[in-house]
Amino acid sequence: MDVAGQFTELYGYAPDGVWSAPGRVNLIGEYTDFNEGFVMPLALPHTAVAAVARRTDGVLRLHSADIDAPVAELRVDELTPLTLTARGAGQGGWAAYPAGVVWALRDAGHAVSGGADIHLASTVPTGAGLSSSAALEVVTALALNDLYELGLPRPELAVIAQRAENAFVGVPCGVMDQMASACATTGHALHLDCRDLSIRQIPFDLAAQGLQLLVVDTRVKHELGDGAYAERRAGCEEGAATLGVSHLRDVAYAELPSALARLTDEKIRRYVRHIVSDDHRVEQVIALLDVGDVRAIGPVLTEGHASLRDDLRISCEELDLVVSTANASGAIGARMTGGGFGGSAIVLVEEPDAESVTKSVLEAFATAGFTAPRVFPAVPSAGARRVA
Repeated sequence: MDVAGQFTELYGYAPDGVWSAPGRVNLIGEYTDFNEGFVMPLALPHTAVAAVARRTDGVLRLHSADIDAPVAELRVDELTPLTLTARGAGQGGWAAYPAGVVWALRDAGHAVSGGADIHLASTVPTGAGLSSSAALEVVTALALNDLYELGLPRPELAVIAQRAENAFVGVPCGVMDQMASACATTGHALHLDCRDLSIRQIPFDLAAQGLQLLVVDTRVKHELGDGAYAERRAGCEEGAATLGVSHLRDVAYAELPSALARLTDEKIRRYVRHIVSDDHRVEQVIALLDVGDVRAIGPVLTEGHASLRDDLRISCEELDLVVSTANASGAIGARMTGGGFGGSAIVLVEEPDAESVTKSVLEAFATAGFTAPRVFPAVPSAGARRVA
């Protein structure tokens, strides 16, 4: 992608620089981030790339190579969470993500009032649960941080990007996606404590182990702004309140049976069981990776899928078919990943088995009459960075 050249053609002058930020896939720990728990994502090689130039007149111009729409022109000092809704590009519209970051930076007291010209292009699949929106947010935040010399550390940029999605776009996501995009490193998974945002880079060199982690994009679109995500978040908060803790992270795994016995609402009980057990699964995976036993994480992934399917109930026929078919075809383990209701699954395989497992999944989808999924390896890649 010649994003800089496209910027020059679009705006009539060269950008000040080019930045990129990746999408992510989550290895383990789902819906645990807003419960101040543990997650373990890794960055993908797929990125959002932004050519950006700083302005001095307070104008924000936004354009995407991936959307058939003219340049959106806004004023920084007029940005509010309702700005783009009024112009028909609010919740769900791509421009809300970079505009929301500018708003969140300004609202936090950072000097970005001069504005910017931004041209974006992305290879992160949209609607696949791979954080295409977080990539747009983080690449915008990093570019403005550099151009305006704000000096904000990566975790703070991630929090700004999260606030843009929560308060401006209207999706109550946790901070995992933005932290993964901002802070991941090549060859590692990111162990993130969502309470204090402390991170640890966990070596995850699959090729050296003769393994591959496949991403299977079911091509079933999901929308986290449709209420299902918010309902589960509210349910988790209700469970925490009933148990007398600030967040479900504070319920120890050993105390889970007694905690569940105190919950009378069957739905809330399911949500609590998933969150507490998935936090435990993150700890299990870390312990296994720390001793180099990568293959042993396979059953933990599959167990996590069962919890997401049965307790959180955010899977779908296509995701369940990926997991069951892959495991029956020789995969080491598999689970859905991301927000659910569609999107993607991950499959851990021995490298020589990747082709046959992929073939089995494609055949199963064809037999079921589903749209053929997109399958590609997840290579743990670098986080956001300036590239030109």
